[in-house]
Formats: sequence, C-alpha cells, structure tokens
Amino acid sequence: MSMKTLIGLVIVLVAVVLASQSIYRVHETERAILLEFGNLVKGDVQPGLHFKLPIAQEAKTFDARVLTLDSSPETYYTLEKKPLEVDSFVKWRVKNVASFYESASFDLIRAQRLLQERVNEGLRNQISRRDMHEVVSGERDLLMEELRSDLDTVMRGYGVEVIDVRVKRIDLPQEVSVSVYDRMNSEREIEARQFRAEGQEQALAIRAEADREAVVIEAEAYRESEQIRGDGDARSASIYASAYNQDPEFYEFYRSINAYTAVFKDKGDLLVLDPKSEFFKYMESGDGT
Repeated sequence: MSMKTLIGLVIVLVAVVLASQSIYRVHETERAILLEFGNLVKGDVQPGLHFKLPIAQEAKTFDARVLTLDSSPETYYTLEKKPLEVDSFVKWRVKNVASFYESASFDLIRAQRLLQERVNEGLRNQISRRDMHEVVSGERDLLMEELRSDLDTVMRGYGVEVIDVRVKRIDLPQEVSVSVYDRMNSEREIEARQFRAEGQEQALAIRAEADREAVVIEAEAYRESEQIRGDGDARSASIYASAYNQDPEFYEFYRSINAYTAVFKDKGDLLVLDPKSEFFKYMESGDGT
C-alpha cells in the first residue's frame, strides 16, 4: 500500500469519526440540551437531527414522557396525633430541560429522591392539618389536589411538572390496628344491643296496640250482635203477637199440642196431675170444654 493511499484512508477515517461526533439525534420521546466544555449553550433542543462541534460540545438527553414515582409507604400523624401509613404515587415529567439539568444533572435516581422528599414533606403538612376522617374519606380529594398544586409549584423550580398525586392505600400501623379494631367491634356491639332493645320496645308497643284494637273490635262486634239479636227477638215477638191476635184460640191449641209432645215424649216419665186441670182441657173434648 502506497503512502498516499494510507494517508487517504487516515483522512477518511478521521472525517467519519468527526462526522459521527458532529451529528446527534433527539427522539420524539426525549428532551435534550447542548453543552460546550461543560457549560450550557442550548437549553431545549427539539426532536430531530442536529449538529455540534466535535469534542468541544456534548448533547445530553432525558426521557420526556410521563414518569411514575411509586413512593414507599410512610407513617404520618393526623391532627389528633394518630398515625397513618400512607402509600402514594406521583405522575411527573420534565418541563424545563435546562432547570432540570442544573438541579438533577439528568440523573433519574437523584430526581426521584428529590421528588420523594418533597412528596413526604407535602403529605406530612397536609395530613397534620386534618383529622383521620378527613384524611380517609371526608377531604381526601381536596387533600390530593392541594398537595399536587403545592408540589407542582415547588418542583417547577427544578424543571419538573407534577401532573398528579394519588394515594393507593391508607392504613393504620400494625401495632395500633388490633386495638382500633377491638374498639370498633365494641362500639358496633353497643350499637347492635341498642338497636335490639329499640326493636323489642317497638315490638311490645305494636303488640299492645294490636291487643287493644282486638279488644275494641270484639266489644264493638259483641255490641252489634246483641243489638241485632235484640232487634230479631223484638221482630219475632211482634210476629208471634200478630199471629196470635189473628186467631188466639188456634194459637192456644197449637201451644198445648206442642206441650203434650214435649211432656209425653219419654214413656218412662210419671206425672201426677189433676185430670180436670187446665193442662188437659184439649184432651177432654175437641173444643177444649
């Protein structure tokens, strides 16, 4: 190989190396900055192909998508000094690339540690101003929104946008869970006994009212039946009297015949009567004389 050819190959190799060092690419999912001898010269490089000075300049990139910080459970104290174990997560992304580089140097672990510290501080401040009911259910949404807003304001100084903060789980610490559950069981047992007593009281009142109504209904029914019976007896007597007045002699004869049938129906009966008595007058002659 001649000297010219060797020199040419060296020049081509150097040119390729310089070209590769002069061109860099930023993906759509990334944010980039351009440094010159360690100093920031361009803070927000847009996605695409770009040129830089070899050796003197350096491009650094970071993921621009929404990232998730899954925090480890921490213990916080409410307004009543009751401990709560809170497990939360944060949705965040890089908003200002230059500020983020200056604060975290594009180090993901360092950025997450910084964000975790601010989340813990924010949760501690928010929970310490509320009682347990407000934290667990009453003002939980308001707590999360205030925390997100405060956290976003603080992290903007680090070039980070906080999109959302959510609590996955809120529990009592294990050492106090048993005593709290026992107290809750006792309270529920007291309420259950109270409900049973109130139910028995209402049952007795209902039974007493039903018994009173039954007595009243029976009394009214008896009164109405006696009234109907009295009206029937009066009407029956009136009918008998009217029939008797139409033929008193026949009615007297009819009654005597019925009396004979009733008296003499048993042949074993023995009666000692005067044959001339009024009772046997229709047995002496047909006209009763």
